[in-house]
Amino acid sequence: AVEIKAIAREAGFRSKVAVASRQEGIDPVGACVGVRGVRIQALVNELGGEKIDVVEWDPDPARFIANALSPANVISVTLEETEEGKTASVVVPDKQLSLAIGKGGQNARLAAKLTGWRIDIKSESEALEEAKRRAEEEAALAAARALLAEAAEEEGEEAEAPEEVEPAVELPVVEAEPEAEEVVLAEPEPEEEKVEAVEVRPPLEIFEVVEGWLEEEEEEELAKKDRKKKRRRQRLVYDEELGEVVARRLRKPGRRQIEWEEELED
Repeated sequence: AVEIKAIAREAGFRSKVAVASRQEGIDPVGACVGVRGVRIQALVNELGGEKIDVVEWDPDPARFIANALSPANVISVTLEETEEGKTASVVVPDKQLSLAIGKGGQNARLAAKLTGWRIDIKSESEALEEAKRRAEEEAALAAARALLAEAAEEEGEEAEAPEEVEPAVELPVVEAEPEAEEVVLAEPEPEEEKVEAVEVRPPLEIFEVVEGWLEEEEEEELAKKDRKKKRRRQRLVYDEELGEVVARRLRKPGRRQIEWEEELED
């Protein structure tokens, strides 16, 4: 007789069935599939073409996980149980990594549901690199521990034994006689002398000199302004009689001159 131990299914796509035999000498997978797959094909037709994988159940979780990942071949399975859950690290050949994972991770997902373990699948080359990296880390850690141990031994050898301390000798206590207190008389504070404020005024001669200096400056500024005005009212003109350029005062044009200039413009 054949017993169905577990089923994992994604309806309409794929199912995995774990079976076991109660009698020795009977192949449980072959009994379910039938000759040339006649029995299993009938179930596939009834389910509308849904794929069905029949795997052998095993009491050993590692073997059961390897069977659940069929049709992929498994190289090794490492189990780890923690408070967070159960995890299985599976190593498969490089060429069968995609087959073990399945389309969209379907094969690995169904195998995890069937076995009740969280499955991490790695290729053989990736597993070797990880093992090499772990070995290097462990070697570095061991070397560091050895160095620390040597340093601790050297410090222990250099440390000197503590010297014996002689017990303290108690000396007799001698009470000191109270000293006579010195009496200091306070000296009277000197009285502050009152100083009357005296108003100091500058002599009148200084104001006269400053006023005269200001008047001279104002006169010089006025003279400069007059000279500038005169220069603005003058222009350079060539005098034919003298035969040289002379400065002559500018005059406002009269009415006749303005009319004459307007006639010339017309």
